[in-house]
Amino acid sequence: MSESRATKRAELHRMVMDKHVCPYGLKSRHLLHKHNFEVDDHWLTTREETDGFKEKHAVSTTPQTFIGGERIGGYDELRQYFGESKPDKQETSYRPVIAIFATAFLMGLAISWVRFGTVLTVRMPEFFIATAMCLLGVQKLQDIESFSTMFLNYDLLARRWVPYGYLYPFGETLAGVLMISGALVWLAAPIALFIGTVGAVSVFRAVYIEKRELKCACVGGNSNVPLGFVSLTENLIMMLMGLWMPIRMIWLDQ
Repeated sequence: MSESRATKRAELHRMVMDKHVCPYGLKSRHLLHKHNFEVDDHWLTTREETDGFKEKHAVSTTPQTFIGGERIGGYDELRQYFGESKPDKQETSYRPVIAIFATAFLMGLAISWVRFGTVLTVRMPEFFIATAMCLLGVQKLQDIESFSTMFLNYDLLARRWVPYGYLYPFGETLAGVLMISGALVWLAAPIALFIGTVGAVSVFRAVYIEKRELKCACVGGNSNVPLGFVSLTENLIMMLMGLWMPIRMIWLDQ
């Protein structure tokens, strides 16, 4: 768009009431400013005013944006007008997993720094993995019903004993917390080893033997993360932690 900012104007009609300010109205205004538009910002301050606007323009939602006298539509339509893709809630993505593991890695560094005054310690990878287990566990616990349902699509033990799908997030979170603290390793290690082994076998069978295309329940029951290499790696890491923690404790006692 080569025109100057002063020549590009848009009308935005959005709800701004005492107890409600439409978030998509704010997003629409920001998007227009981002594309160098001067915005005539019209507030719909009452329910009656909003309903009247909808009836007048034969629309069912607000906000509504007009450019050059032409109605563009709501926030999603405005994104499309500017050539920005509309987010697809059904699209598979590794973004949730990347966010969790990146955050866990930084937290592992932080814990190592606070504990030992340096990030270059043997325990830093332990802190990283244990923190990741906690974060993954919390994701599952937010909606344990949805998680357990998705989990039943591929986990071999949960298919034989349904309550395992409800217990899994608690076990993963508990093991992660204990591993961060270094306490009760005799309890944390077997839990991590057990759920990691069952999970690895289940994922390997579903993905690499049965060739099934499934969504992973690893970051919660409403995620669109594909079941595959990442899920298998997560379980293998828990297995290794379950084996490594007792070995390290014995080694330190010598």
